[in-house]
Amino acid sequence: MAYKHEDLSPPLDSTSSPPPLFDGTTRLYVSYTCPFAQRVWITRNYKGLQDKIKLVPINLQNRPAWYKEKVYPENKVPSLEHNGKVIGESLDLIKYVDSNFEGPSLFPTEPERRKFGEELITYIDTFTRALYSSFKGDAAKEADAQFDYLENALKKFDDGPFFLGQFSLVDIAYIPFVERFQVFLSEVFKYDITAGRPKLAAWFEEINKIEAYKVTKTDPKELVEFYKKRFLDQQ
Repeated sequence: MAYKHEDLSPPLDSTSSPPPLFDGTTRLYVSYTCPFAQRVWITRNYKGLQDKIKLVPINLQNRPAWYKEKVYPENKVPSLEHNGKVIGESLDLIKYVDSNFEGPSLFPTEPERRKFGEELITYIDTFTRALYSSFKGDAAKEADAQFDYLENALKKFDDGPFFLGQFSLVDIAYIPFVERFQVFLSEVFKYDITAGRPKLAAWFEEINKIEAYKVTKTDPKELVEFYKKRFLDQQ
């Protein structure tokens, strides 16, 4: 499928006016640097929905008041304005976009793969929490445990380099966080997440070939600076 490139508009801040809300346009509210929003952005791109779902970037450091008041009372991203209502939560949204819009299906029908896929998606909060907390303790030890878990998960189906064989919502759920951890652990702790993990190395390499994902990536230098401020400066 040919990837359709789009020009990204600047984020809306407190000085901006709201778009014409609830006019029938489907809008995905994101921040370009938010890993949760990135999940839904990748899903939209992969399914070729750039014309069906309008990307509306929000400046999280200087949010427009109308976003909380008129769009999403939770005042976070991502959220999706669709059919006169707004829904949030990234893991719910990637499933919603996959089920309610055209484009290639991103979750298998085969029961064994579906079950394993759900297990992996359920595990992701444990994965991210363990790694975030490890930045203040023994990062390498926690990283070993978590990336070994991914390496083993990638061995289950051998008909493709991805978690369920073919590219799916599971890969989309994990990649925004693996992208960030890979850069940060390498830069700050000199820890290579793919060392001794051939399946993870192959997975990472293959995902980085997918245009729908590549256009959503954050500048690695920005990521490192942001994570240093967030996790290391407070010690």
